[in-house]
Amino acid sequence: MLTFRPFHNTDPPAMAALWQSRAGESGWNPNFNVAFIEQFLLAKPYFDACGLIVAHEDERLVGFAHATFGADDSESGISTDLGTTTLMCVLPDSDTATVAAGLLERTEAYLRERGAKVIYGGGIRPLNGFYLGLYGGSELPGVLETDAVAQQVFAAHGYREIDRTLLFRRNLSSFEAVVDRRQMQVRRQMVVEVVIDPPTRTWWEACTLGVFDLVRFALVPRTGGSATATATFRSMEIVPTSMRPPAFGLIDVWVDESARRRGLAIFLLSEAFRQFAREGAVEVEVQAMQHNLSAHALYRKMGFQQFGQGSVFRKET
Repeated sequence: MLTFRPFHNTDPPAMAALWQSRAGESGWNPNFNVAFIEQFLLAKPYFDACGLIVAHEDERLVGFAHATFGADDSESGISTDLGTTTLMCVLPDSDTATVAAGLLERTEAYLRERGAKVIYGGGIRPLNGFYLGLYGGSELPGVLETDAVAQQVFAAHGYREIDRTLLFRRNLSSFEAVVDRRQMQVRRQMVVEVVIDPPTRTWWEACTLGVFDLVRFALVPRTGGSATATATFRSMEIVPTSMRPPAFGLIDVWVDESARRRGLAIFLLSEAFRQFAREGAVEVEVQAMQHNLSAHALYRKMGFQQFGQGSVFRKET
């Protein structure tokens, strides 16, 4: 008999085992375990057990889905106006359609009961309070195109794909910086400052990024003053290990509006990539929305190649 209920403290071992049944699929962190559940779910100050729904078939856990909210405009607290079923994990040898539909029905009910005016499918900034580093790439991608169960259940229950995320990867072993007149001019005028483990700028950043090693590169005029461009990266490995060379995720690039179209982003990223390569890093990942053509142009110029994509779903009312 198939039953559904909110999360219990005794569920993590079975949840970890269920996740491992998906760990061979692209985008699912294969190292997911009970400790990760504690660190990346239960330890979050806004975790609500009622939003994490589990499905049992007799004595066997066959699925779970997590309904969550994002930050308010100031990123100093939670807003319940927008909610999402961030992630759904269903055992492959179960009746996946039935399990997924039952989980979705209950996550939607949870979100509506707490005031959600709009309901999404998939985790994406700013609805990114959980699973960063566990699902997707450098950021949460919505629903990965390879995540067939989630893709199908959202499409079958009144959700519409409203956008897509594109996932890019750049191998650093063959990286060569762009050298032209404009880049030489930037080098004469600017200096790169590197901040290891920079302080998070908001409460929400602290909650979502605090478990990762961060590094921020800033481009500052040689004559002094504030930064005109910054690029922030996170470690892609949750638990550093000598078994796998390090990789980084580019999570934010900013260029002052008055200094755009001068090659600053290319110069700054080139300097960051050169430093990472010297330190033994093998690759950098980044994510961009499908419609952000300027970001696509920048990343392709830097040698990134697309390796995946995700869908952002919204419930039709």
